[in-house]
Amino acid sequence: QVQLVESGGGLVQAGGSLRLSCAPSGRTFSSYSMGWFRQAPGKEREFVAAIPWNGDMTYYADSVKGRFTISRDNAKNTVYLQLNSLKPDDTAVYYCAARIGYYVGAERYDYWGQGTQVTVSS
Repeated sequence: QVQLVESGGGLVQAGGSLRLSCAPSGRTFSSYSMGWFRQAPGKEREFVAAIPWNGDMTYYADSVKGRFTISRDNAKNTVYLQLNSLKPDDTAVYYCAARIGYYVGAERYDYWGQGTQVTVSS
Protein backbone atom coordinates (compact mmCIF):
# COMPACT_ATOMS: atom_id res chain seq x y z
CA GLN A 1 0.00 0.00 0.00
CA VAL A 2 1.28 3.46 -0.90
CA GLN A 3 0.13 6.62 0.84
CA LEU A 4 0.62 9.87 -1.04
CA VAL A 5 0.80 13.30 0.57
CA GLU A 6 0.75 16.44 -1.55
CA SER A 7 1.96 19.85 -0.42
CA GLY A 8 2.81 23.24 -1.85
CA GLY A 9 -0.56 24.50 -2.93
CA GLY A 10 -1.77 28.01 -2.19
CA LEU A 11 -3.06 31.30 -3.52
CA VAL A 12 -1.07 33.01 -6.26
CA GLN A 13 -1.68 35.81 -8.73
CA ALA A 14 -1.97 35.14 -12.43
CA GLY A 15 1.48 34.83 -13.96
CA GLY A 16 2.95 33.52 -10.73
CA SER A 17 4.51 30.19 -9.86
CA LEU A 18 4.12 27.38 -7.36
CA ARG A 19 5.89 24.11 -6.79
CA LEU A 20 3.87 21.13 -5.65
CA SER A 21 5.44 18.15 -3.95
CA CYS A 22 4.22 14.63 -3.43
CA ALA A 23 5.94 12.33 -0.99
CA PRO A 24 4.79 8.74 -1.17
CA SER A 25 5.31 6.51 1.83
CA GLY A 26 7.11 3.21 1.56
CA ARG A 27 10.59 2.15 0.68
CA THR A 28 10.06 1.44 -3.00
CA PHE A 29 9.17 4.88 -4.34
CA SER A 30 11.65 4.39 -7.15
CA SER A 31 9.50 1.52 -8.45
CA TYR A 32 6.44 3.71 -8.95
CA SER A 33 5.53 5.78 -11.95
CA MET A 34 3.82 9.02 -10.96
CA GLY A 35 1.19 11.33 -12.32
CA TRP A 36 -0.42 14.63 -11.45
CA PHE A 37 -4.09 15.34 -11.99
CA ARG A 38 -6.39 18.22 -11.14
CA GLN A 39 -10.06 18.82 -10.56
CA ALA A 40 -11.68 22.23 -10.81
CA PRO A 41 -15.04 22.99 -9.20
CA GLY A 42 -17.88 21.48 -11.20
CA LYS A 43 -15.52 19.71 -13.58
CA GLU A 44 -14.20 16.21 -13.96
CA ARG A 45 -10.71 15.29 -12.87
CA GLU A 46 -8.20 15.75 -15.65
CA PHE A 47 -4.70 14.56 -16.35
CA VAL A 48 -1.87 17.08 -16.00
CA ALA A 49 1.52 15.33 -16.23
CA ALA A 50 3.27 11.98 -15.82
CA ILE A 51 6.76 10.64 -15.24
CA PRO A 52 7.88 6.98 -15.16
CA TRP A 53 9.80 5.40 -12.30
CA ASN A 54 13.19 6.12 -13.85
CA GLY A 55 12.38 9.65 -14.99
CA ASP A 56 13.55 9.06 -18.54
CA MET A 57 10.67 10.94 -20.09
CA THR A 58 7.70 13.14 -19.26
CA TYR A 59 4.22 13.56 -20.66
CA TYR A 60 1.91 16.57 -20.37
CA ALA A 61 -1.59 17.63 -21.11
CA ASP A 62 -1.70 20.17 -23.93
CA SER A 63 -3.22 22.75 -21.58
CA VAL A 64 -0.08 22.86 -19.41
CA LYS A 65 2.68 22.02 -21.87
CA GLY A 66 5.45 24.61 -21.72
CA ARG A 67 4.23 26.00 -18.38
CA PHE A 68 4.33 23.04 -16.00
CA THR A 69 7.25 20.68 -15.34
CA ILE A 70 7.08 17.31 -13.63
CA SER A 71 10.23 15.89 -12.07
CA ARG A 72 11.25 13.41 -9.41
CA ASP A 73 14.05 12.85 -6.95
CA ASN A 74 14.12 9.18 -6.02
CA ALA A 75 16.76 9.81 -3.37
CA LYS A 76 14.31 12.14 -1.61
CA ASN A 77 11.24 9.99 -2.35
CA THR A 78 9.53 13.01 -3.87
CA VAL A 79 7.87 13.96 -7.12
CA TYR A 80 7.41 17.61 -8.03
CA LEU A 81 5.18 19.67 -10.25
CA GLN A 82 6.51 23.13 -11.05
CA LEU A 83 3.69 25.43 -12.09
CA ASN A 84 4.74 28.56 -13.98
CA SER A 85 2.80 31.27 -15.80
CA LEU A 86 -0.29 30.34 -13.85
CA LYS A 87 -3.71 31.30 -15.12
CA PRO A 88 -7.05 31.54 -13.31
CA ASP A 89 -8.12 28.44 -15.30
CA ASP A 90 -5.42 26.49 -13.46
CA THR A 91 -7.39 26.85 -10.23
CA ALA A 92 -8.13 23.34 -8.98
CA VAL A 93 -7.33 20.70 -6.43
CA TYR A 94 -4.16 18.97 -7.60
CA TYR A 95 -3.66 15.28 -6.91
CA CYS A 96 -0.66 13.05 -7.29
CA ALA A 97 -1.10 9.43 -8.25
CA ALA A 98 1.13 6.36 -8.42
CA ARG A 99 1.29 2.99 -10.08
CA ILE A 100 4.00 0.37 -9.87
CA GLY A 101 6.26 -0.29 -12.80
CA TYR A 102 7.16 1.68 -15.88
CA TYR A 103 4.26 3.79 -17.14
CA VAL A 104 3.77 7.16 -18.80
CA GLY A 105 0.17 8.05 -19.33
CA ALA A 106 -3.09 9.41 -18.08
CA GLU A 107 -4.87 6.28 -16.92
CA ARG A 108 -4.73 3.30 -14.59
CA TYR A 109 -3.16 4.76 -11.48
CA ASP A 110 -3.62 2.68 -8.38
CA TYR A 111 -2.91 5.11 -5.54
CA TRP A 112 -4.06 8.67 -4.99
CA GLY A 113 -3.31 11.47 -2.58
CA GLN A 114 -5.81 13.73 -0.85
CA GLY A 115 -4.99 16.72 -2.99
CA THR A 116 -3.70 20.24 -2.50
CA GLN A 117 -5.60 23.38 -3.47
CA VAL A 118 -4.16 25.78 -6.04
CA THR A 119 -6.00 29.06 -6.48
CA VAL A 120 -4.94 31.57 -9.12
CA SER A 121 -6.38 35.06 -8.84
CA SER A 122 -6.78 37.38 -11.83
